[in-house]
Amino acid sequence: MADFQIGIITKAQGIRGEFRVLPTTDDPARFELLIGGEINIGGAAYKLANARLQKNIVILKLVEVNDRNAAEKLIGAEIFVPQEKALPLDDGEYYIRDLVGLQAETESGEDIGVLSRVLHTGANDVYVIETSEGESFMLPAIKDVIVDVDIKGGKIILRLLDGIRELKI
Repeated sequence: MADFQIGIITKAQGIRGEFRVLPTTDDPARFELLIGGEINIGGAAYKLANARLQKNIVILKLVEVNDRNAAEKLIGAEIFVPQEKALPLDDGEYYIRDLVGLQAETESGEDIGVLSRVLHTGANDVYVIETSEGESFMLPAIKDVIVDVDIKGGKIILRLLDGIRELKI
C-alpha cells in the first residue's frame, strides 16, 4: 500500500525549526489530527510535535527539527502519511491517485483516452484526458459529465457535452 501525500514543505518559519507547508490534501485541518504521530518526510519518519493553520498554509513543528538550519534542509520535501491514516471518503469521492490512469470512455463505449491529471480550480475539479493521439483536453468533474467511476474496473464513463473536446491544453 502506498502512502498519501498531504503536503510539500515550502520554507522555514522562524528560528525554532518550524516550517511552512503547502497542503495537498482537501482538508488542511487533518495535520492537527496527526500531532503526536509519525509522518514521512523525504523518506524518513518524523514525529509531529505541532501543527497550526495560517490562512492557506500549515505551520509544522517536528520533534527532531529544532533550528532554522535543520528546517531549511527539508524545503521542497513531500509529506506523506500511511494509507491507514488517510481521511475516509464520502460516497462519490475518490482519491486522486486512484483516478489517474483510468481509461476514459463515453456512455456508448467509445475509447476517449486516459485520465492523466486532476486540476483543482476551486469551483470543481477538472479532469485532464490524454488521447491516444497525444492531445489533452479538460473536463469539468461534474455530474453532467462524469457518469460513472469504476476504480476496480479501471475506467471512467463520460458524457461529452458539445464542444468539450475543444477545451485543449
